[in-house]
Amino acid sequence: MAPRLPPSHQQDVPAQELYAPSALFTWAELQSMAADGVLTPLYEKSFTPPGLVVTPRLRARAAALVVPDRIRRKVIAGRMTAAWIYGCADAPEKLSLLVDAKHRISSLRSARGCILHEVRLGQLDVVSIGGLLVTSPLRTAVDVALHVEASRAVPALRMMLSQDELGVRLRLLTLAVEASGRVPHKKAALRKLATLAESAQAPTAEAFQPKEAA
Repeated sequence: MAPRLPPSHQQDVPAQELYAPSALFTWAELQSMAADGVLTPLYEKSFTPPGLVVTPRLRARAAALVVPDRIRRKVIAGRMTAAWIYGCADAPEKLSLLVDAKHRISSLRSARGCILHEVRLGQLDVVSIGGLLVTSPLRTAVDVALHVEASRAVPALRMMLSQDELGVRLRLLTLAVEASGRVPHKKAALRKLATLAESAQAPTAEAFQPKEAA
């Protein structure tokens, strides 16, 4: 009788959207399945099935797994981390997490894989996505303009402006930055937005092509 072969990884993987080390699969098993093409890396120790459309909810769920349980309800994913969650930036090396000024940031500093920023947040600045608090698209765009260097901020902002579902408009974003009061890097942020405005108004190469006679 021919020896009985063990079932393949493909047969072992149950149907779900996100995989992370658990009682079902160890970290080593997930890595092995990713190497075999059965799973696709998403963020840190999270994986998805190949071909799955990765949504903001899935990215937020993957990010939430990195945030310690004890602080998850006290922090908000922001800046380039939020831009990544919205699909407008590359995955961050470390999560940028915002802490409202009413919480003591000193009690949260031991969070590994995260960078904490103490800020002031309004009621409309935060949304919940995939079990993680995330800055709203407009607040995210404002923070990226103010706090991220132009080489990374401008491409991310351009992507955010191009996503109609996010509802971020350049004029609204400019007004929000102008209304931010006396904050560091405000002039630099407005220069980034001016760059976006100039590129949006620049004529395309097609506009200079001669039209064929009828």
